Amino acid sequence: MPGVNPVSSATVTETYRIGEAAELLGVRVETLRRWELDGKLKVRRTSGGQRLVPATEVARLLAERRGQRPIASASQRNRFAGIITEVKKHGLAATVEIQAGPNRILAFITREAADEMRLKPGMQAVAAVKATNVTIELPG
Repeated sequence: MPGVNPVSSATVTETYRIGEAAELLGVRVETLRRWELDGKLKVRRTSGGQRLVPATEVARLLAERRGQRPIASASQRNRFAGIITEVKKHGLAATVEIQAGPNRILAFITREAADEMRLKPGMQAVAAVKATNVTIELPG
């Protein structure tokens, strides 16, 4: 769109309400409350006392739990489990943003692939990075 900078208009979910976090992690809200009391989960509270779970905590717990489930036999070195925070579709392409712990990962894929996988914010995803060489250069 003219006049819109897609980078500056991007929104990243930094926290989840405790119910949202429980759903993403596949556990009950009571489990997250117990984890908070046990020191396994760090949460913030709003001025009204509502628990907010940082996206980095959700990603950390997902990564820990991922290690408990068998994954297809592929190199795990360049895999980043996280939460999809944004999906932008434009023309034949789509940009998918994943928050994986403290890392923000952008994937440029076909729109068809994004539609087939029904990608949307809040979904768990693994970014599999396959690159032999990545460089950044500035002119002059």
